Amino acid sequence: MSTRTVLQEADIARALTRISHEILESNRGAEGLVILGIPTRGVELAQRIAALIAGISGVEVPVGALDVTMYRDDLARNPTRTPRPTTIPEGGIDGRVVVLVDDVLFSGRSIRAALDALQDVGRPAAVRLAALIDRGHRELPIRPDFVGKNLPSAKSERINVRLQQIDGVEEVTIEG
Repeated sequence: MSTRTVLQEADIARALTRISHEILESNRGAEGLVILGIPTRGVELAQRIAALIAGISGVEVPVGALDVTMYRDDLARNPTRTPRPTTIPEGGIDGRVVVLVDDVLFSGRSIRAALDALQDVGRPAAVRLAALIDRGHRELPIRPDFVGKNLPSAKSERINVRLQQIDGVEEVTIEG
């Protein structure tokens, strides 16, 4: 099995900076935004995007985590990880523009689960999707609004996002 690195630390930083600018442009500023990361790495990416947006706009954007484990439609077939806590920023999401952040967008099933989970939390004005990597192979009609890198890959390949705070290294690799 071969592994190749497709993004390094500087590439990830550039992609997140671009996504942050695109979010601000799309929303016409930072007011009314809430950023929710999908555990595990989506939460770290959401925190980084919020920090970048604050640095660009001077506005602190609320950040939280949205665990989708129990909303997945493949629970019977796939072993799940232990659910992580969902943390919704003070003030909630009602009437706000929620940006969901995930590390890799693949089939779209995690995002479908996230949309279901959001319904239990509140009623946002709009939901946007940011993904560091879009690898294709969608099984549902879900498309990201903000993408760090489109990375076409074979279904048999595995995309690994590793972040310094979680994995001790900062890179995106393809195994296959």
